[in-house]
Amino acid sequence: MDAFYIIISTSLDEETLSATDTVKADKNLSQVEQAFRSYKTVDLKVGPIYHYTAERVKAHIFLCILSYYYVEWHMRELLAPILFDEDDWEAAAARKESVVSPAKKSEKAKNKANKKRTSDNLPVHSFQTLLDDLATIVKNTISTTIASKSFVFEKITQPTAIQQRAIDLLGISMICTQ
Repeated sequence: MDAFYIIISTSLDEETLSATDTVKADKNLSQVEQAFRSYKTVDLKVGPIYHYTAERVKAHIFLCILSYYYVEWHMRELLAPILFDEDDWEAAAARKESVVSPAKKSEKAKNKANKKRTSDNLPVHSFQTLLDDLATIVKNTISTTIASKSFVFEKITQPTAIQQRAIDLLGISMICTQ
């Protein structure tokens, strides 16, 4: 394998942004790019923006991406036990030699990846496949007539075991109170 070097530079001084933090920021750039792709195409499909100056459009997009990235980051952190993502941060950090070395998975994360099952024997998902799975939970409106009386009610589909685990990890309720 050929060796190569990458030079990452910044206009900020060492006190503001250290060399280590510069490399971390560069590594996190791919996550921001993924969030932008999701924002524009896969998940949110952002439509027309009704701003008429370049500054307002840029500010609107920036705030939307920042919000999306923030929400996704928190969701990934909470859902890590059922995702292929790392969820034993202390063990992973203890094995990391430097910021430039590749991240090494913890034994827990390796087991999840190899077995494709969580510690409580549920299937492991990527973030996208879990979102797709959660999207199958729907609220149905049911209307029926019994003894010439019409009844209309709503019923939320019963979550599967993995969906219920995700709901529990996110700390959300399936009961709508509106």
